Amino acid sequence: MSTELRRLRNYIGGEFRDAADGRTTEVVNPATGEAYATAPLSGRADVDAAMAAAAEAFPGWRDTTPAERQKALLKIADAFEERAEELIAAEVENTGKPTGLTRTEEIPPMVDQIRFFAGAARMLEGKGAGEYMEGLTSFVRREPIGVCAQVAPWNYPMMMAVWKFAPAIAAGNTVVLKPSDTTPASTVLLAEILGSLLPKGVFNVVCGDRDTGRLMVEHPTPAMASITGSVRAGMSVAESASKDLKRVHLELGGKAPVVVFEDTDIAKAVEGISVAGFFNAGQDCTAATRVLVHESIHDEFVTALAQAAADTKTGMPDDEDVLYGPLNNPGQLKQVEGFIERLPAHARVVAGGKRVGDKGFFYAPTVVSGLGQDDEIIQKEVFGPVITVQSFTDEDQAVEYANGVAYALASSVWTKDHSRAMRMSKRLDFGCVWINTHIPLVAEMPHGGFKQSGYGKDLSAYGFEDYTRVKHVMTSLDA
Repeated sequence: MSTELRRLRNYIGGEFRDAADGRTTEVVNPATGEAYATAPLSGRADVDAAMAAAAEAFPGWRDTTPAERQKALLKIADAFEERAEELIAAEVENTGKPTGLTRTEEIPPMVDQIRFFAGAARMLEGKGAGEYMEGLTSFVRREPIGVCAQVAPWNYPMMMAVWKFAPAIAAGNTVVLKPSDTTPASTVLLAEILGSLLPKGVFNVVCGDRDTGRLMVEHPTPAMASITGSVRAGMSVAESASKDLKRVHLELGGKAPVVVFEDTDIAKAVEGISVAGFFNAGQDCTAATRVLVHESIHDEFVTALAQAAADTKTGMPDDEDVLYGPLNNPGQLKQVEGFIERLPAHARVVAGGKRVGDKGFFYAPTVVSGLGQDDEIIQKEVFGPVITVQSFTDEDQAVEYANGVAYALASSVWTKDHSRAMRMSKRLDFGCVWINTHIPLVAEMPHGGFKQSGYGKDLSAYGFEDYTRVKHVMTSLDA
């Protein structure tokens, strides 16, 4: 007996719509491996319609006062709190994440981030007006950019949508947002909430696949393209956007080094690193997945980390004892399995290294030691619940190994030596350096990296300013 699948729809110009040509794709719950919904597989006509709606809404939204935009965002934050259980249910079905952790670790930060950007709308900074040339007064205007084409990832579909739309809307832009084709459900629910609180066309959602995203980025209407995703996807967006000189905001992959010195409290470090490495099945560009340990404590640390992995559980969303749920899709499961299957002979799997069960896309908490700097699993992003361990001899070698990858998003240093921590924070070539912790984020501080981790900042006043443009105005005092 077959179950009828729920029908998700695009949200364009204030109304829900199917794809213009009627095409759909099935959406699968990664905890069960079974389809639960269909979503539009949007094409050119759908993208054209969404861009037209956003362009039409832009002049009116641009001309609202910061206070009006703040008020709208505060109402959105309140609505998220009021409808939290609906949002949690949608996100859990999207991703298979533990229900309890979604409730405690995602809803409160999302609400806080929206409220932060509501305040940022009224706090734009610029140079004070002044006479830099005799008889002429200059000042700077910060203005919204226009229509923003935004593409969100599948690892945190709901929260990454907030990171996209909140600063853009706060600054006076309008948005066309595409969720991942594997996780559209919570974004469609966001559209219902935002649609009831914003003018028509300010926020639009177009569901679809990689081709849909490409159509959005290549479209002549947006003035900015923003993506959180893989390095390959980011490079494609940057190339497409260059053809008409769109602004580009890229938050891409990561391979965060976790540098553990010999004076570290091993038990505390293992506890923090294992959670930061396995949380969300390691599907986090800042995950603590590449541990560098001083040679004098290497063996003791590996033993303790392997035990922490053995004590970590993965399982179904309603199991209160699990730290993380499944990988997002069959392709991601295959990718993680491939890294383990291709390990060199000198590597040693000391925990996990296998799929869990035959239903859904679960993978065991895994620790791999004995690795060299040039090994594939050190250089490439796994994006799964896999923590690698290398040893180093001194501070210089730790820096060499840490910086010796193509990514530069996040890192952490574990030591009791304050001077060493400060030296490392300067020398590590990453957009974030945590000290004796790993992975906390706050709305007030920027998140973003260098090198192949992309450019542009999420969160903070820096992230808000990324969605504005600067205009110089000069007036004669003699007119």
